[in-house]
Amino acid sequence: MGPLPWKSEMKEKINQLLNDVYADAFSAAHREALFTAIDRSKSLITQQRKQGWDESDVVLITYADQFHHAEQKPLAIFNQFYQKWFKSVFSHVHLLPFCPWSSDDGFSVIDYHRVAPESGDWNDIAELKRQTKLMFDFVCNHMSAKSEWFNNYLQQKPGFENFFIEMDPETDLSAVTRPRALPLLTPFTLSDGSVRHLWTTFSEDQIDLNYACPEVLLAMVDVLLHYLLQGADYIRLDAVGFMWKTPGTSCIHLEKTHLLIKLFRAIADAVAPGTVIITETNVPHKDNISYLGNGSDEAHMVYQFSLPPLVLHSVHSQDATALCRWAQSLTLPSDKTTWFNFLASHDGVGLNPLRGILPEDDILQLVDKLQQQGALVNWKNNPDGSRSPYEINVTYMDALSRQDDSDDERLARFTLAHAILLTFPGVPAVYIQSIMGSRNDYAGVEKLGYNRAINRQKYDAAEIEQQLSASGSLRSRAYHILSQLIVLRRQHKAFHPDSQFTIQTLNPSVLLITRTANDGEEITALFNISDKEQHVDANVQGGFDLINKHAVMDTSVTLRPWQVTWIKKQ
Repeated sequence: MGPLPWKSEMKEKINQLLNDVYADAFSAAHREALFTAIDRSKSLITQQRKQGWDESDVVLITYADQFHHAEQKPLAIFNQFYQKWFKSVFSHVHLLPFCPWSSDDGFSVIDYHRVAPESGDWNDIAELKRQTKLMFDFVCNHMSAKSEWFNNYLQQKPGFENFFIEMDPETDLSAVTRPRALPLLTPFTLSDGSVRHLWTTFSEDQIDLNYACPEVLLAMVDVLLHYLLQGADYIRLDAVGFMWKTPGTSCIHLEKTHLLIKLFRAIADAVAPGTVIITETNVPHKDNISYLGNGSDEAHMVYQFSLPPLVLHSVHSQDATALCRWAQSLTLPSDKTTWFNFLASHDGVGLNPLRGILPEDDILQLVDKLQQQGALVNWKNNPDGSRSPYEINVTYMDALSRQDDSDDERLARFTLAHAILLTFPGVPAVYIQSIMGSRNDYAGVEKLGYNRAINRQKYDAAEIEQQLSASGSLRSRAYHILSQLIVLRRQHKAFHPDSQFTIQTLNPSVLLITRTANDGEEITALFNISDKEQHVDANVQGGFDLINKHAVMDTSVTLRPWQVTWIKKQ
């Protein structure tokens, strides 16, 4: 089978984007190499991807080496674990970086084209693909200092001399946005003995790629095409906001970064229509949603980074006003885009997305309250020399808890928070530590030496299965409650990501959300975000409470502390 025919407008769009980014620096030879690679990939992809999204789409976030066994590699074990525990619950699996890596639990990639041999191989990924849809990380901003590409640069091999960003350390870089309290430039010695200072946004082991070099773009498009060939339905662009650097600017959200994302999108649309591009930008809300572009040319989804800390703020203050006010402002540029919603992830709960929504004093109060309950905090340096809390490191179970809580109290708040997640417009994603009811892993922090380890625990497969099977345990109860909620959500068109959404507070502690599908199905969700019983009037008489399984006969509804209801209009 030869290459599928190009739509002329697709080729023109890619060419125009190349012109806008590179002008004459992207030569005819570069273009020929790029389009040859695209043609080859188009000819090899035979499986059609789902077009768009619906209420059945719920994503499980996990590491490839999440579970261990003495006789099998982790990916093979995960396939078995998924088949037993998660296949009936989730539609997609987001496999966090599974390539060979040297630090940051996979986000310092040594070789984009291989599966880490200690985890498994591409056959294991293919086996998982037969059970579910897949989401891959495209770690596009940086790569490992232990990689072959970087070694080629250090050895001054032809073709690699511009792969990374050299910078005179005397350059004024004070305007650069810093996500970490670490040096921006790191010195390295080349084979001829000369020292070069290279751009390292995240750590000295994560060397930023130089997209101003056309060879870098070709190499990274080759990675993208490989992931499409291996079956990725969703592509997550990690730390993508930092991708283009221009000294004298903030070096985040630059115009050419947006153009590169549009280029990745155009290539994915040409090669594997239906592939969803998701941008990961842990930044204030206004900047985050800019990655949706005009609604048809950039990201299909953006991570809804403001949701996790706003839910925590609501629970801890027992006041949903700020959450409601923010949610009322949510707008999308088109029905070809939506939100990627989550509460917990492999990273901490980001605080930058709260800025501009909550006063700084409220953010600091939330940080202080969570620290008192055992959470850890990462900090960032500001251009004026001060520092600010950047993220809270904690499992979401413990983020919602007080240290003296009973399991019943923990689970009530945990259930309420996840019901909010599942009710919001967009595609929801649930971190594996959450559905397994995990608590803070302080031993992991001590062993590994960084705060994010608190929510990245790996498990012996037999031991965790035993715990999940232990009736009445916190893990078992969390798994069953959350699984039941997800399955229930997936059965109702009112929860389609694009269905109509309205939100209001009946009082500061009671949130009311209404979702209405195109076919008229309507579900009213009531959330008591407080530790006190609430009596409210809502127009839900004659409906049926899907969660608590009873008819609602009156306009007056009584909600127990932390209770949630999904009332379907009959």
